[in-house]
Formats: sequence, structure tokens, C-alpha cells
Amino acid sequence: MLEFQPKIVVLGIGNLLLRDEGIGVQIVKMPSVIFCSCLIHQAELPNKLGNYYPNLAIIDGGTSPEIMSLVEGADKLIIIDAVKGGKEPGTIYRFTIDDVDLGSPCSAEDCAAHKDTGLQVYQKLSLHQIDIVDNLRMLSLIGKQPKNIVIIGIEPRTIEPGLELSPEIQSKIPEITRLVRDEIRNTKP
Repeated sequence: MLEFQPKIVVLGIGNLLLRDEGIGVQIVKMPSVIFCSCLIHQAELPNKLGNYYPNLAIIDGGTSPEIMSLVEGADKLIIIDAVKGGKEPGTIYRFTIDDVDLGSPCSAEDCAAHKDTGLQVYQKLSLHQIDIVDNLRMLSLIGKQPKNIVIIGIEPRTIEPGLELSPEIQSKIPEITRLVRDEIRNTKP
């Protein structure tokens, strides 16, 4: 008997030409433990996550993702992006689309109590926030929004022209990939 496999989309967004702003795209392009070739090609092979994920899509969304066709009907959407949350460069955030609407992300350390932390609120957390939120709202109107949306963001050190990530952001890649791996593992059918 075949077990239902949830459709999971990992969407990395950002501008590779603006250093830390490209973290989402950098992550999805890496040949690391979480993004091994069997996942990228969606082969039905056991992967290093210790499970089968035939319905996992890992997508480079670039700078202006028109994501509707990519995430339509997904059970879970995991977005990776640079996020301006007002904390130290390298701070990792995990929040949901509802938190984006509120303008208040929570860091991995204080997610449960983020409303009481005095986290600095920004009108726009990401350079891509408007496009993504608008796309997700459109999908919601037609009943095809992903059931579960998680954003994993990292506070950038610099968003200036250049191809390299800053050392603070580069050092956080293992933690970000672990968080993405955990999100994939914890997806329930």
C-alpha cells in the first residue's frame, strides 16, 4: 500500500548580485546534505534525510518570483530569504505567512514569545515580501494556497554589490540547512 507523500516546495529567493541578499538562492544551489542530487531531481530514492520525498521540489526563485504555478496546491512551502528583522546580522528567523502580515518575524531563539520581545517592526521584511505575499493571497482566493507556509530568514550583514556572502551569513548556512531539513522531516501528510 502506497503511503501519501505530501508535496513540499523549498523556495530560495534573493539577488545573487547583492551579497547577503542572495542567501536563499545560494542555499538551494548548494550540493549539501539536505540538497543532494536525488532531491533536486526528485528521484524516488532514499536520501540523506532518511526518508522518501518524491514530491519535494527545490526551486531557485531568483529576485522576482512569480510563485503561483510553482507552489500551487503544495502541502508545505518553505521559503528561504534574507530578512530585515532588526537584530544582529546572522540572526535566523522562523515565522509563518501570518507573521509577515503582522510585520513581526520571530527568531529561532524566541519564536514562541516573539510578541513580547520588543522585536523591531519593519514595514517590509524582505525585498521580495510584496510579490510573495500577493502571490500567496491570490492562491488563497482560488483555494490553492499551500496548507503550511514557513519562512526561514537570515538577517543580512550587507546588501551591496558583490557575489560573496559575508562571513557572518556564510557561517550560518549549516544551521539554515538544518532548519530546512527539520521542516521537511516534520511535514505531516
